[in-house]
Amino acid sequence: MQNKRTLTDDRLVATYANGDNEAFDILLCRHQARIYSYIFSVVKNRNIADDIFQETFVKAIMTIKQGRYSETGKFGAWISRIAHNLIIDYYRQEKSESLVSVDECESDMLNRRDFSDPTVEDQMIGDQITDDLRKIINLLPENQREVLQLRYYKDMSFKEIADLTNVSINTALGRMRYALINMRRIAEHHDISLTA
Repeated sequence: MQNKRTLTDDRLVATYANGDNEAFDILLCRHQARIYSYIFSVVKNRNIADDIFQETFVKAIMTIKQGRYSETGKFGAWISRIAHNLIIDYYRQEKSESLVSVDECESDMLNRRDFSDPTVEDQMIGDQITDDLRKIINLLPENQREVLQLRYYKDMSFKEIADLTNVSINTALGRMRYALINMRRIAEHHDISLTA
């Protein structure tokens, strides 16, 4: 393990592409502070920064595993560009969701349901969604369920999850990714809507 830490980013990428997950852990440790700091400095919200950070490294993992990485000697710049593009995507999505013309609205903009106290119906719907979510989570494989619960219910970082579960950060990220994919499939299969 110690001699791998002296490898260049490119050698680590190649080693990881050949199936050595430890190599990606070293890359992650080498670049995570800088990438996370950059993301957080732009979005200024820890939860959003966590999500974009996770997505950045999941995207990197998928690109390398699919043999599409070709940035020789520029891993740091490449991973920064992925993070930057995901930040732009986040803001585009935010903008498209919040762009509403007051002229198009016939009712008072402040007279909205999300600004008022929840009704009994809202509470019942919320309880149903929570119950459905719990059922879906219980259908996940044990290792995926564990990572998801530690991340969202215990608010642990992927480094803390990796240490606690005795796996690499790469494995913890992968399990989270597959947990979210499987949850969507289970919800679709059982025709469950997780939004009010």
